[in-house]
Amino acid sequence: MSNSTKTSITFIDRKKTLWKRIAENYEMYIFLLPAVIYYIIFKYGPLYGLQIAFKDYNGAMGIWGSEWVGLKHFKNFFSSYYFWPLIRNTLSISIYSLIAGFPMPIILAIMLNEVKNYKYKKFVQTVTYAPHFISTVVLVGTIVIILSPTYGLVNQMLKFFGMETRSFMTSPKLFRHIYVWSGIWQSTGWGSIIYLAALSSVDPEQHEAAIIDGASRIQRIWYINIPVLIPIMTIIIIMNAGSIMNVGFEKVLLMQNDLIMDVADVISTYVYRRGLIRAEFSFSAAIGLFNNVANFILLMIVNGITRKLGETSLF
Repeated sequence: MSNSTKTSITFIDRKKTLWKRIAENYEMYIFLLPAVIYYIIFKYGPLYGLQIAFKDYNGAMGIWGSEWVGLKHFKNFFSSYYFWPLIRNTLSISIYSLIAGFPMPIILAIMLNEVKNYKYKKFVQTVTYAPHFISTVVLVGTIVIILSPTYGLVNQMLKFFGMETRSFMTSPKLFRHIYVWSGIWQSTGWGSIIYLAALSSVDPEQHEAAIIDGASRIQRIWYINIPVLIPIMTIIIIMNAGSIMNVGFEKVLLMQNDLIMDVADVISTYVYRRGLIRAEFSFSAAIGLFNNVANFILLMIVNGITRKLGETSLF
């Protein structure tokens, strides 16, 4: 029997085995089907429209009928006045959010893991998880009310202590701080869930042995708990690096005003203005494509670095 015949027979056997496994576990594949359909329709399907980034899209002529212009829109964006301010604002907010927000869920998870009172632990978890379910519109509305220069709680307290009131929402210097720390307040509790799940897998006998050896609580956290969290921390860092150019559109847009546009205008809001308000679909598609390619490159770089430094990586 020739090698090609053996190869074809092996392929057929593998194919039969695959379909047999699918038939045996069809319930799991049915359960998975909605997610597959979702990604096909909303993630892969729209990739067809990426070609308008290289065309002067005309709705009457359609995607195929529109004129091909190559890299025209990319060149216009790179040479525009807004390019560097948008990159600076987007990166400054993203990096600030990553540096300030990344340790918070870890710290909260470690603290909750050390709490022995079950009822108190559940109460704290409920309180810290709750902000995650607040909509962005409600969150920004609450921030505006609390920081209002006339009736806001913060300015009322400043006035009570004889200090001058401030217009926080119109201060360019305070915009990034308000955006980042309100986001940390909203997401820290929810983000700690994955770390708490990892800590629950730690064998209690390790802590008991460490206590017998005279290890303090800090030493047990450092040498037992932290090593368990490192693989998860690495994966989350990689995933955050892959979205570092994506600053939350809704929240930034709702917090923007004319007095802070120099620091509050990011790529996503710029795409919204040019693409939807001014109907420059091709130009906005080019910016979006550039943004996603930049995220992909950052993801690959950080994933490669983590793979070389340790054993944990996405792929």
